[in-house]
Amino acid sequence: MNALEAFFSRGGDEILADPGLGEALATLLDALESGSVRAAARGADGEWRANAWVKTGILAGFRSSAVVPVEGWQAGASDKAAFPPRVLTGAEGVRLVPGGSALRRGACLEPGAVVMPPAYVNVGAFIGELSMVDSHALVGSCAQVGARVHLSAGVQVGGVLEPAGARPVVVEDGCFIGALSGLFEGVVVRERAVLAPGVVLTGSTSIFDLVKGREFRGEVPPGAVVVPGSRPAGGDWARARGIQLYAPCVVKYRNESTDAATALEEALR
Repeated sequence: MNALEAFFSRGGDEILADPGLGEALATLLDALESGSVRAAARGADGEWRANAWVKTGILAGFRSSAVVPVEGWQAGASDKAAFPPRVLTGAEGVRLVPGGSALRRGACLEPGAVVMPPAYVNVGAFIGELSMVDSHALVGSCAQVGARVHLSAGVQVGGVLEPAGARPVVVEDGCFIGALSGLFEGVVVRERAVLAPGVVLTGSTSIFDLVKGREFRGEVPPGAVVVPGSRPAGGDWARARGIQLYAPCVVKYRNESTDAATALEEALR
């Protein structure tokens, strides 16, 4: 355990009373922006787990900060003093296209990432190299998005900040998330998976694998292609009225034709 982790692993009241909180928080946010510290990590067993001390530190920053005006933005804009908009210098190798996007302090974007306007990336989030955050997309607090991922227009990657030990939403390397999809409650999308437009997943959503004949929750398998589906609602009353329930389905696993359909145009990057 390093000194920063030890500082934020204590009880909340003890952290808030420590005069060194401001300096420790600034160090934590710098480390998050560089990617040397992350809000969640993948273990040797392949499972993603929250680094609770990181989220505790972010929460301490919110609780200890006053709301102040944010200069240089729209009139009347204000936020917690510890979390101003992140300003890129150009050395990061990130392309932030003008037009209303914002990156919050403590968000990491690796070289080659592209953010199209308007989009928002919140504190503690991680965006891997060569990934694209498309127009009207949201990457929430502490969400983890891997390398070479395309978050299409209108995608919502929900943040999970509390409780501190809760796993955030994770999108692993090489995934394609279709327009207007939503990922919430700590769901994990494994590497190279493809979500068709309009797929909405939470940690408790049942996903039906039509290829392998199985049902699971909270995780999309590697290379799976998921589309919105439906299933009949139970009970005579529902059946008589033809009521259907939402049921995302795995219809195939990724192959060369899928790769061609989801490929990012290099010219855009």
